[in-house]
Amino acid sequence: MAKILTAPSTRLIPLPAVLITCGGYNSRANIITVSWCGIVCSQPPMLSISIRENRYSFGIIKSSGEFVVNITRADMAQAVDYCGNHSGKDFDKFQETGLTPEKAEKVNAPLIKESPINLECQIRKTLELGTHHMFIAEIVATHIEDTMLDTRGRLDVQKINPLVYGTNARQYWSGLSKLHGYYGFTRDAQ
Repeated sequence: MAKILTAPSTRLIPLPAVLITCGGYNSRANIITVSWCGIVCSQPPMLSISIRENRYSFGIIKSSGEFVVNITRADMAQAVDYCGNHSGKDFDKFQETGLTPEKAEKVNAPLIKESPINLECQIRKTLELGTHHMFIAEIVATHIEDTMLDTRGRLDVQKINPLVYGTNARQYWSGLSKLHGYYGFTRDAQ
């Protein structure tokens, strides 16, 4: 099977399709869909999100220094797409999507009740990269829906049924249903 050489592109797949909440719980909060999101450090737990400067949420996040990453499930695809295609300048995305804001523990931005996992984040560093700015943030609190855990108290990805995004195809996917092993299974087999 032959491979073709293409121009450099963002073909890292799949990516999470997460909903980022920003602003205050008691004031008009906003939601933005982000796929440029990933873990960058284990101790302390940190992640990054990258957003274009011209996005409405960019200024809110930059000035507040905090946000919440809300993991999405497949049944949230319509809300995820809506929040990525409508500006918070013009729409109250909580009202329009029917998503429910909940008070966070450590940050002012709200959690999304319908998300199985919510990661409260405080920005530690911002990098200007080109089309996007990267916010590197410490995860200061994690909320997990108890029904998403297995009998040993570990996350059960099948129960979550996370929504993922294929960037170049611009498609949402789910169905991470086939388990191929646990971390370290090759070491344990020896």
